[in-house]
Amino acid sequence: MIASGWHIAALQAGQAEALGALARHIWQKHYPGIISPAQIDYMLHQRYRAAVIRQQLGQPGSWWDVAQNDAALIGFAHYFLDTDPLRIKLDKLYVHPAWQRRGVGAALLGRVESEACRQGRTTLTLRTNKHNHIALAAYRKYGFIVMAEVLTEIGAGFVMDDYVLEKTLD
Repeated sequence: MIASGWHIAALQAGQAEALGALARHIWQKHYPGIISPAQIDYMLHQRYRAAVIRQQLGQPGSWWDVAQNDAALIGFAHYFLDTDPLRIKLDKLYVHPAWQRRGVGAALLGRVESEACRQGRTTLTLRTNKHNHIALAAYRKYGFIVMAEVLTEIGAGFVMDDYVLEKTLD
């Protein structure tokens, strides 16, 4: 997909380091005040090391897509088939702050929804921090509803205090 000087494509293994750097930039701008700096660093290390990303790229039923502008990454999404045969899980969707509100997130979400439909999935599910009001508002705008609350220990004394959101796909 090409739009306004940027496009969406599948993440290539050689872009894993750049994706990790983009995630660090986004998280350090967005999450202070929602989770502690120590938890930000812990979760970035857990989820965005190049080796972790490359390992996920090789898994069947798992996708990483990137939004890119002039060879620079400006956003990304990671999603995978849920064990429930009717669901697909949106695990990560982030857009560089300078590119927010320009349709990048909507385009990434649209790509996830298209793949879900190709896979015969009827429900898109995700989790987001209960205090991430910006993300919650965006997901509600795109038709997601809160289905549950989940508190998950993730190690090192940290927890994820999330809502589970779902969207029924047409």
